[in-house]
Amino acid sequence: MNLEELSVYLESREGLLASGIGWSLVLCFGAAYVCYYLRTIAKKPQLITGNENLCQFLQDQCPVLTEIYYPTVWCWEGHLQTLLRPFITSKPNVQYRNELVTATDGGQIFLDWFDNDNSIQYPDSSTRPTIVLLPGLTGTSKESYILHMIQQSKTLGYRCVVFNYRGIAGENLLTPRTYCAANTEDLETIIDYIHKLYASAALMAAGVSMGGMLLLNYLGKTGKKTPLKAAAVFSAGWNAFESAESLEKPVNLLLFNYYLTSCLKSSVTRHRQVFDKLFNMNLVMKAKTLREFDKQFTTVMFGYPSIEAYYEDASPCHKLKKIGIPVLCLNSLDDAFSPNHAIPVEIAKQNTNIALILTSYGGHIGFLEGLWPRKCTYMDRIFKQFVQAVFEHGRKIVTL
Repeated sequence: MNLEELSVYLESREGLLASGIGWSLVLCFGAAYVCYYLRTIAKKPQLITGNENLCQFLQDQCPVLTEIYYPTVWCWEGHLQTLLRPFITSKPNVQYRNELVTATDGGQIFLDWFDNDNSIQYPDSSTRPTIVLLPGLTGTSKESYILHMIQQSKTLGYRCVVFNYRGIAGENLLTPRTYCAANTEDLETIIDYIHKLYASAALMAAGVSMGGMLLLNYLGKTGKKTPLKAAAVFSAGWNAFESAESLEKPVNLLLFNYYLTSCLKSSVTRHRQVFDKLFNMNLVMKAKTLREFDKQFTTVMFGYPSIEAYYEDASPCHKLKKIGIPVLCLNSLDDAFSPNHAIPVEIAKQNTNIALILTSYGGHIGFLEGLWPRKCTYMDRIFKQFVQAVFEHGRKIVTL
């Protein structure tokens, strides 16, 4: 071997050695990440309730609550889960039947029905179990999480109806009124209307984010005097003050607050001619945060003396003790919209109808799982098992 050949040989050996070290580092990092994920990220949810019978019912009928939740391994952090879910998850094709219902003030409420007339399990529409779905703050029946809930309900043979908030589903406003988390009049109208329409059908409701807040406030107001058999709430903000403060932190302000405020301003701009005589719309359009929008618009619209009075009334934590039917509430402890210290764990334990499900990760309406979470999320699986448990085995729920 001459000097030139020896030099080439030594260079090739150095390259192999460097390559070997590189792969070793990758493997070591990968192994460390897997260990960290399995020890810290993947955990069973906390099931918190003051009712042993309800706890046992949920463990028996909703096995997903006893399993480890494995958030998407490359996307487990709360902000990422929240941001990516709308773009990653699919949007199942759902054909709606539209209906406008007259509200008590002369306005109109836009409903989207998924009748599920091909239901094999419940061919008689008069007795087909029905679920009222309440979207989030700026959401409609087109949101992916709503479409997935309907898809899950479809496989079980159930009917769904989406309660669209006034002014954001494409309909015209007949009166100068939209919606908020505290005022339950429209929801009461819709639930009573659906119950009278299908008096022999079992009825449930599920609310997401602000829809969950509204549903909880309705249940706190009606107590046992509601036609609903049970309810499910996902990623609700329990304390409006704490949610607003959390969303005003720099990162959350940039990622979420500005965008949602812009969406709300856009929705009222469509109906500006209806509001101009009652509101200082120039001031409303200057709002940069949800709190500023609520102060200039929502608080004035619903007659609250101050933003503090509205947020106090909108916070479901104050109504929790009065709820009279079984309610399952899913929250993630890393939800920027509903900070974990504001979740009313001790108050929930005092009402035997309430079950809190708390995951360590999942973000706000995220709960992504699987390597490429296009379809079913952890939230979807809980929804499916819970509504089936209530409709098929509801008599086993024992509340005090």
